[in-house]
Amino acid sequence: MLSAVAPVGLVVVVLVATAFSGIVRAQKFTTKPPTAADWAAVAKLPDLTGVWEVSPGSRGAAGAPAPRPALTPAYEAKRKAFLAAPPEDSEAANCLPAGMPGIMGQPYPMEFLLTPGKVTIVIEAYTQVRHIYTDGRLLPPDPDLEFHGTSVGRWEGDTLVVETVGFSPLTQLERGVPHSDKMKIVERFRLTDPDTMNIQTTITDPEVLTAPYTSSRNLSRHRNWTIAEYICEENNRNFVDEKGKAGINLANPGGLPPKND
Repeated sequence: MLSAVAPVGLVVVVLVATAFSGIVRAQKFTTKPPTAADWAAVAKLPDLTGVWEVSPGSRGAAGAPAPRPALTPAYEAKRKAFLAAPPEDSEAANCLPAGMPGIMGQPYPMEFLLTPGKVTIVIEAYTQVRHIYTDGRLLPPDPDLEFHGTSVGRWEGDTLVVETVGFSPLTQLERGVPHSDKMKIVERFRLTDPDTMNIQTTITDPEVLTAPYTSSRNLSRHRNWTIAEYICEENNRNFVDEKGKAGINLANPGGLPPKND
């Protein structure tokens, strides 16, 4: 006969098992091993593989500067306040990556890899990696908040359409403009010639934007390039204090502000 009072160890085991069960339930999509037919299907897709670089001056239609997002009054006030007294630097000085959408427009190469059920983008800046799942899964109803969000994609003819949700509050819609938890990004990747890729990006955020914000940029493929190692933390001596003031500490390889003893 079991005791009415469970041993402490058993309680811990039950709690851990329950928590683990919740994690398993949250990961509802099971990835299947790719078959030869899956690899053959990848070979028939538009060839996005290789190292790409954002073409200079490619933002906006036909290379014109992209218009600024149309903000709601509350967020327009936030932007004006930021522009009135901008910080000297951002947390990028402490190696914090831009996240989405900013990371896709930085002047660093990025490598596209196509495998069955997934497009992987390895971004040289900050050694960041984006996973775009093309295996039929749906966007999560309650996504984890991440710098790159959670991305699912589908092919519409020769265009890869990617939807992304769930962004860290440490990322911004644009510099000085935070986003809400309702932000969604839709990207359309398409080859316009063998070594040119166009990415059309549409951002919706009903709390921040009065209308969807669409921008466009071109990427150029460099077939003889490889991604370089980018270790921002190595010998980083830059810091940004709580007021946004940038500094450098030549005696501190970690880049942390000097402590007052």
